[in-house]
Amino acid sequence: MYKDFDQNKVPVKNDFSSEGYLDMELLRFTTAGSVDDGKSTLIGRLLYDSKSIFEDQYEAIRASSEKRGEGYVNLALLTDGLRAEREQGITIDVAYRYFATPKRKFIIADTPGHIQYTRNMVTGASTANVAIILIDARKGVIEQTKRHTYIASLLRIPHLIICINKMDLVKFQAEVFEKIRKDYETFAGRLEGSDRHFIPISALKGDNVVDASLNMNWYKGPTLLHMLEEIPISDDYQKGSARFPVQYVIRPMNEAYHDFRSYAGRISGGTFSKGDSVRVLPSGLKTKIKAVFLGEEELEKAFSPMSISIVLEDDIDISRGDIIVKADEPMVVTQDLDVMLCWMAEKKLELQGKYLLRHATKEVRCVIKEITYKVNISTLENEPENKTVGLNDIARVVIKTTAPLFIDSYNQNRSTGSFILIDEGTNVTVGAGMIS
Repeated sequence: MYKDFDQNKVPVKNDFSSEGYLDMELLRFTTAGSVDDGKSTLIGRLLYDSKSIFEDQYEAIRASSEKRGEGYVNLALLTDGLRAEREQGITIDVAYRYFATPKRKFIIADTPGHIQYTRNMVTGASTANVAIILIDARKGVIEQTKRHTYIASLLRIPHLIICINKMDLVKFQAEVFEKIRKDYETFAGRLEGSDRHFIPISALKGDNVVDASLNMNWYKGPTLLHMLEEIPISDDYQKGSARFPVQYVIRPMNEAYHDFRSYAGRISGGTFSKGDSVRVLPSGLKTKIKAVFLGEEELEKAFSPMSISIVLEDDIDISRGDIIVKADEPMVVTQDLDVMLCWMAEKKLELQGKYLLRHATKEVRCVIKEITYKVNISTLENEPENKTVGLNDIARVVIKTTAPLFIDSYNQNRSTGSFILIDEGTNVTVGAGMIS
């Protein structure tokens, strides 16, 4: 059995490590699809067939399934943890699950399928390397399929795996799978985006989830788990310019480290190495990296998304909200942002409304200067005459900040190209934005 893991080590069973620990690559993936497409069942099947749950967990959901009068073990109960979810048989909140195989460790975000929970999908997908889009083989491509695909494209999720589920209910016919694949490609071909892979599955029966299906020998591709283990993600983190938003200044102030000063944070792109020439923003002062630390261990090189601390050769005034970049890599400084905004609040977006904007480790106040258009996700059409932006809507807006921000476009860097808006009165997150 595999257990939950910490940030750096995962307990795994294998033949190569006597201690049972390996440093492994972390893949984050999200599931999306319409109601009853089988997202929670798929995750339950993935966890169960990969032996990533304990016997007592399985016995608990077996007993719960019997109590509910179901004639099978409902693996969806592994992820639908809220009482309302279990009672209604739907996913409401974003459920995160952790598991590992000998090849990788995984964080799963199981997101709701209802239209009114679109904001939850945005939350769960915002940091994902892979999005699994589920399609019911009986229904084909529907409006929610298009909505979730559009959001995945908007969030620039690098890889999409489209799982045509419930193939057992269409007699495992290859013709059904091919028709849905073509319909999906016709729609998705209009979007920017990710590389796409298609897998016919039955989450309920387990076909092509962990083990290859005996019922679909016409399918010659990998199973879902094999694809999750092998899909390349290292370039997703390390491509682009080097960015290091400073979260905290470390000053131990004791005899052992009397003059020690380092800057802690998470690398948001590229790599940083000992000896690199860097520039600190907003001051623009240049220096070199003297040392890079992961905890107490000194490294020669660190890369995104590692959380590290950096020691510089020169004593420069640096505080939270500043950003360290390579000396020869430019970064845009601006107070005017042209963005795509996902609205997450019941209260509508206000033109000329004032909000708190959090970008990387910096917070500034801002005002909504213009609502350019709202997106009709069903048709992918822009509606410039529609200026009303409410819960779960997506719109293009222009924002003015009270202080300069150092930014990248979201296409270049998902971290330094994104932000959230916060209602100052309630401290509630009301919007998530991607900088154009």
